[in-house]
Amino acid sequence: MRKNSIPDSTLVREFIQGNEASLEVLIYRHKQRLYSFIYSKVLNRDLTEDIFQDTFIKVIRTLKKGTYNEEGKFLPWVMRISHNLVIDHFRKTNRMPAFKNTDEFDIFSVIRDGALNAEKNMIQEQIYSDVRDLVEELVPEQKEVLIMRMYKDMSFKEISENTGVSINTALGRMRYALMNLRKLIEKHNIILVN
Repeated sequence: MRKNSIPDSTLVREFIQGNEASLEVLIYRHKQRLYSFIYSKVLNRDLTEDIFQDTFIKVIRTLKKGTYNEEGKFLPWVMRISHNLVIDHFRKTNRMPAFKNTDEFDIFSVIRDGALNAEKNMIQEQIYSDVRDLVEELVPEQKEVLIMRMYKDMSFKEISENTGVSINTALGRMRYALMNLRKLIEKHNIILVN
């Protein structure tokens, strides 16, 4: 069988079972797309190479720990890991140049610069998107209570009246929704701190 016709899921399973060559096939198969994706975010070849390598280090660790879950496809999972690493890089570096205030130069003009805030907005939008995706994974009763409480700013009394359940049941559903969100955050390796 030719390497191109072997599905990603089979290669992943073979790697988990000890066939190191299967991972090489996966990396080679997806290298260009992943590399281009990372480069489009960081616009620096050395940094792209570092994040690309860090992505596959994380992939290898996850696969060897046995915590990989073949819910989705391999490539979207790897892309999410690399995207999170890009965001981590921006958070760590904070992209704020070091300047001294002088009469000719005002540091606050840099702080207000829209280009510097673009990365912050990108990170913020990704956080919102990740949270929306996680909320969608909750069971309907928990999702309903969480949306009413967090997005519609309803009291638990109002939630109780709107859903036809007791206040204690509404509180319980909210508690389980938050617990399940934490589990989903860990499962998907999502970082929500901005």
